[in-house]
Amino acid sequence: MPSDAAVMVEGRTTYEWVLRESGILAHPEKWQEFHGSRSTFVFTHRELPVPEGADIRFVSGPVVDALPAIREAAGDGDIWVVGGGDLAGQFFDAGALDELALSIAPAALTGGAPLFPRRVGSDRLRLESATAIGQFARLRFSVHHPAAGS
Repeated sequence: MPSDAAVMVEGRTTYEWVLRESGILAHPEKWQEFHGSRSTFVFTHRELPVPEGADIRFVSGPVVDALPAIREAAGDGDIWVVGGGDLAGQFFDAGALDELALSIAPAALTGGAPLFPRRVGSDRLRLESATAIGQFARLRFSVHHPAAGS
């Protein structure tokens, strides 16, 4: 996780997966291990549980409508969009995604959902680094936004 991430953003599916896989509702101290004391915005239309002591802010609707509150909470720090891919794609569409970091696990699947459900060509992404982290490969790309009107 970027150490300068001031705010985290997650979709409902990612949030529920983290709660379930880590047993966070029964052990709320585990929330701090990954999220720290950061505010976390969760995009959802459902009522969801909140781990004790966690700063969770539920939002719904388009990303562009929530961006002012997210940016205000982040101050001068970064906003880390943890997932999912469609949510990150909405940030991309809004011109609010500066970097795309992908972790690739050593597994080959026979099917599944798109990682990033947008067609993004090499003219929009620039590889900044490729790092081995244990058995994972971490690829970090900078995102380039076309100039207005072009």
